[in-house]
Parts: sequence; C-alpha cells; structure tokens
Amino acid sequence: MKPPSGSVLVVDDDRAIRLLCRVNLELEGWRVREAASLAEAREAFATGDVKAVLLDVHLTDGSGIAFLEEIRRDHPDARVALLTGTVDSPSLDGLTPDALIPKPFTLDELVGTIRSLGG
Repeated sequence: MKPPSGSVLVVDDDRAIRLLCRVNLELEGWRVREAASLAEAREAFATGDVKAVLLDVHLTDGSGIAFLEEIRRDHPDARVALLTGTVDSPSLDGLTPDALIPKPFTLDELVGTIRSLGG
C-alpha cells in the first residue's frame, strides 16, 4: 500500500512513544514528524504538510481533545487518531477522531491505523 503524500505527526509527551511510532512508521515508508507538546504540534502544522496525526489525549501542556477541536476547525483535511492510556474511552465533547488507539498498542495496530488514515 502506498504511503500518504504528506507527513504523519506524532504528538505525545512521552519520548519513548514518539520514538517507537517514528521508527516503525518510517520503516513502512512514511515521513514522520514529532511533537512533544501542543506548541510544537501547532508549529508543525504551520510549517509542514501534515496529513495524519497520532495525538495523545493527555499532554503535559494541555488537552489532546482541545487540540483535536483546533485541528478540525483549522485543518479539516487532516486525519486524527487519538492515543489514550485510559481504560474508558475519553470524553470527546461531540468531536469525532478518525481512529482511537488504546495504549499499549501493537505495531500492527499502529501501522494499520495509519494506513487507514492515509488511504
């Protein structure tokens, strides 16, 4: 399957999660950008061709759910998969992510989700 033309943005404050995602997605042929904070994620959108986002729900500098709302408003073509370590589904306040990936996840789940987002 052909990778998407834009990059995948991994937004997570856990460096190990970002590294795991980046290495494995790059091995599958995707261009990957990383953001450890919402500020870095906003900058990535401003400076690059982000087509898909892996977004942690709980970040040290804010809510991934609030950022999902920003993405839907400002970048409606971006596809978003929420990463969550909570047992219950997060309260999305009427927002709909394109996918939900529970932590811990398998590499097959990660790659399969990005494939589905990138079409």
